[in-house]
Amino acid sequence: MNTAHPPIAIVGAGLGGLTLARVLHVHGIPATVYEADPSAASRTQGGQLDIHEEDGQRALADAGLTEEFRSVIHEGAEAMRILDQHGKVLFDQPDDGTGRRPELLRGDLRRILLDSLPDQTVQWGRKVTGVRPLGEGRHELAFADGTTVTSALLVGADGAWSKVRPLLSDAEPSYTGTTFIETYLHDADERHAATAEAVGAGAMCALAPGTGIAAHREAGNVLHTYVELNRSAEWVAGIDFTDAATATARVAAEFDGWAPELTALITDGETAPVARMIHTLPDGHRWERVPGVTLLGDAAHLMPPSGDGANLAMFDGAELGKAVAAHPDDIHAALTAYEEALFARTEPFYAQAHAMLDLLLGDRAPFGFVELFTAAEQTQ
Repeated sequence: MNTAHPPIAIVGAGLGGLTLARVLHVHGIPATVYEADPSAASRTQGGQLDIHEEDGQRALADAGLTEEFRSVIHEGAEAMRILDQHGKVLFDQPDDGTGRRPELLRGDLRRILLDSLPDQTVQWGRKVTGVRPLGEGRHELAFADGTTVTSALLVGADGAWSKVRPLLSDAEPSYTGTTFIETYLHDADERHAATAEAVGAGAMCALAPGTGIAAHREAGNVLHTYVELNRSAEWVAGIDFTDAATATARVAAEFDGWAPELTALITDGETAPVARMIHTLPDGHRWERVPGVTLLGDAAHLMPPSGDGANLAMFDGAELGKAVAAHPDDIHAALTAYEEALFARTEPFYAQAHAMLDLLLGDRAPFGFVELFTAAEQTQ
């Protein structure tokens, strides 16, 4: 381990930041990850992810974690079903067993990454409250506990509302007009049999223009749902999500006339509904090179969810780690190489993400989404 390497500070212990720390560790380069959460178990880590061959799986290979990744795959979860609002099945694709995009829980993947890092790599309860440049590529991070640290390389892996991004860009996330509302059903096969049957073995999307219900069967007999609505920010603000019963009734009212086995994903949840307003950075977001600082993941290229976000963040982390290793004495050269490649590879994903949102909730829903999967099936 090259303990003499100039200090590298990574803000954010999500998948991208942890992948970066791990790839640096593989190359003998120390780094410290600063995370606002008080511990790894302080909050849930989201639902199931499909890990793509071309980016997520490559990043895990660079991190030396392919075997560990394979050990937590949720077998059979690549099945996909598309319904209309009345519960009619329009498309039904079983898991073909090829494993090209295997599914696993985000929390399991994060645990693998955390377990692969030396003790004290991640410093918990370190909420960044400010960052300021000190010159010559160095930056000072100030934390809520009153402490500060100085970095020679600062990486913002801190998501949509990044504290690091303003050092590089004036861009701010804007609301897309779509909100996802998260719910869970537990012991689904026993307690919610009709709904479990409708969802099937993997993922299910029931869609209509402006409204949709997407659910995924997760390990442990859990149905994890995102209720999808094209609604104004004012509509969302008008619902008190701290009042679970009232919020549930208000959201369910938007699905009047839908099949009861589908609306049960809203009304029968055992947890309070949580609103996730979907934001995006400007399409093709990029910045001029600034000494000693860069971004990865949503901090760099926040866009609507399309199945690519986690994969891109991990790939960003792996590519940045390899660039630093390839230029051990020249951080500027490392960041230049990393950012040039980053901008080129992520720009097309913005259009794809917006197109996916339109297929899910646009005027042709659910038929445009069916056509997408049918075409993909025919090319395999």
